[in-house]
Amino acid sequence: MKHSIIKILVVIVLSSTVMIQTGCKKDFNDPNRSTQDQVLNSPKGLTGVVVGLQRVYTLGRGSNLYNLVTINGLATNELFVVNAGNTAELQMQTGGTAVDGNHTMLTTFWTNCNKVIYDADLVLANAPNLADKNYASGLIAYASIFKALCIGDMSQFWPKVPDAIGLNVNFIDRIDGFKKAVTIIDAALAVIAADPISASFISSVPAGIDIVNTLYALKARYSLFAGLYPQALTAANLVNLSVKSTFHYDALSLNPIFETATSTNNVVQVLDSTLGLPLPLKPAFADKRIPFYTVINPTILPRFRINGFGNAAATAFPVYLPGEIILIKAESYLRAGVPDLVNGLIQLNNVITKTPAGDLFGVGADLPAAVGVFTAPQLLDSVYKHRSIELYMSGLKLEDMRRFGRPNSEKKRNLMPYPLRERDNNPNTPPDPPF
Repeated sequence: MKHSIIKILVVIVLSSTVMIQTGCKKDFNDPNRSTQDQVLNSPKGLTGVVVGLQRVYTLGRGSNLYNLVTINGLATNELFVVNAGNTAELQMQTGGTAVDGNHTMLTTFWTNCNKVIYDADLVLANAPNLADKNYASGLIAYASIFKALCIGDMSQFWPKVPDAIGLNVNFIDRIDGFKKAVTIIDAALAVIAADPISASFISSVPAGIDIVNTLYALKARYSLFAGLYPQALTAANLVNLSVKSTFHYDALSLNPIFETATSTNNVVQVLDSTLGLPLPLKPAFADKRIPFYTVINPTILPRFRINGFGNAAATAFPVYLPGEIILIKAESYLRAGVPDLVNGLIQLNNVITKTPAGDLFGVGADLPAAVGVFTAPQLLDSVYKHRSIELYMSGLKLEDMRRFGRPNSEKKRNLMPYPLRERDNNPNTPPDPPF
């Protein structure tokens, strides 16, 4: 991440004086610090805010990214806990009632999601007031990406999600949460269409994220999760699969999976070469995605180790993978009112036969195409299998397991209990899910 960009963060500690969803509110005014009005009415200040969104989302053990990948991985048997002293991870691996409203990873994840949404809302409210509409367009689009990600992430874990930020807010069904994320994305795309993003904005934020393609990819993802299959297909077809979109890391801003798990071998690791799939769906022995995502240590346990997008301090983490977009197309065809088996199989085979050299990130199964006569349920089982392999440690599997009707016996939790911090301060907090 650019050091010059990180320095901007000195002006963006806006919500550190506003504890999201708590019962008390304190304000500490530093006469030497820029006021909130000064920050929110300047391009530089607003840029600092959106860079701050990315920092909260992507850096450190408390980041959204680490918690999304790890909570999801433990709940779906992708990962296991190496050292039982990591209490929160062990509770998630145990699952069931061991995961309650005091769970620290869930509480951190919930709080950070709300913080990102709060700060994104500040940008979305103030960027339109800037004179440079093309710069403002970039701010709005960038903030919308992280706001949509956080609403989508929360909707994957909880049965209902807050409809706003503040005290005593109401909740909406998680499917409506996905739809809300899509609405945010559509608004950003409309702004970009009216005022294309300026080059000066692109040069002012960390390299890596392709804004327009990311918006379309997230629209496809959350439309799929909301059951809006024609919309998901349309959005997926607008994603340029020859362009990467990633969260970048370097020697100062470390990849959080590597920093916490891979480098220490003391928190979580890969379960085994099945990647958490049941035996009937386990990867083929020749599947080249297995050596991409895992590496074997022949002498020291655990035998299987994290590779892929958590293998080094500076390894970039994809916002989405080309394979995800292709499999969204396959699933959308197969879940149409009248399933399109021909196009569904074509898109599925595009992933099955994809070589590492033919993928932007080197993720390729390089297997023979599936041939024969298949039913829609058979093809959907294959889509689930290949999503589980292609998108290993992406934080998306728990949502997939629900959508594809996988049994609870394959999960440690189906949905998560609400943090007590929320329940104690918001009487509208819904009941916890039973499992």
